[in-house]
Amino acid sequence: MELTQPLEFDHKDRKELYEHVERHGTVDPEAARRSLGMEPRAFGHHLAILRRDGVLEKTDGKLRIAFDDVVEEEFEDEELSFTIRQARQEDLSGLVGAIRKAIGGKSYVGAETVADIVDNEGVLLRHNELESRIFFVATVNDEVVGWVHLKHPELDKLSHTAELTLGVLEEHRGHGIGSHLLERGLEWAASNGFERIYNSVPSANEEGIAFLESHGWEVEAVRKDHYKLDGQYLDELMLAREL
Repeated sequence: MELTQPLEFDHKDRKELYEHVERHGTVDPEAARRSLGMEPRAFGHHLAILRRDGVLEKTDGKLRIAFDDVVEEEFEDEELSFTIRQARQEDLSGLVGAIRKAIGGKSYVGAETVADIVDNEGVLLRHNELESRIFFVATVNDEVVGWVHLKHPELDKLSHTAELTLGVLEEHRGHGIGSHLLERGLEWAASNGFERIYNSVPSANEEGIAFLESHGWEVEAVRKDHYKLDGQYLDELMLAREL
């Protein structure tokens, strides 16, 4: 399923089933059936249609929303081997921890907000009438060491745009993980019909700004004194990249 695909259901029970799974991240099919009060036969029928249409998938006995990208890529240099893949619901705690550790006390407000929202909701992937979000992660020995996150507002006037955050744990930098994550995120965005990607960061995040600019991003706008961090006013820089 593509993030840009409109959410349309031709039966209210299928819509309710999808929304139940989307709201909870992963659910046991029988628990979902009981919670929705559906008869087994009707539930099985609606679930089969949602799976056939690529809206839901069943993995390890659990239902979750389905996305098209399932490719896992392996990379290595002389010192490190890592994998980049689409994030799964079970990555949630490791991903939130990696985001918070990666930003530390640094000024990356967008990433910090993403971590707080995901942690509070307890759900990693979203695709509903208000917003959609997806993550790709870099892992070393199955531990999350980096991420790229894309968020898409479900508004027709902004349907060609998405917001992006990205980061790598400090001890794993210098191996190309950030560049590969960024490339994976941009490739996915382009294949799903997005035309323009944004990332807004405080001016004090010089390392992040330099990284994006080295990959073809440009500063499009500056909001003076937009942030107040530790009593200090900082500008917000909005960077963009055409696809």
